[in-house]
Amino acid sequence: MIDLPQPTGSDLWQQPDELAPLHRPVRALVALGEVVIAAVLIWLGFVCWGHAHTDLTVISSDGARLVSTRWFGNWLAGALGLGILSVLLLVDAVRQLSLSIRARHRKPK
Repeated sequence: MIDLPQPTGSDLWQQPDELAPLHRPVRALVALGEVVIAAVLIWLGFVCWGHAHTDLTVISSDGARLVSTRWFGNWLAGALGLGILSVLLLVDAVRQLSLSIRARHRKPK
């Protein structure tokens, strides 16, 4: 068995020279862009939901009119997927907006 020396103490982790601040006002523009994209995705979701069903009308030999609705799973899945993606974008937009707002520092006593 080979026993190699292990690093200990300050050699384990190097400290970064300068920490990047979380506050960046550009994040507000990113949040606005995500909200716009989420709105477009919601609109596309409603379009997909409208294509997801169709009514079939059959008239039998005795004159009875039978109406049935056919649902298409691919359009339903697309609508639900677009809705979920838009919700995720809205959650990230809230995160980006909260990071763009500058946190106020407390005054030292």
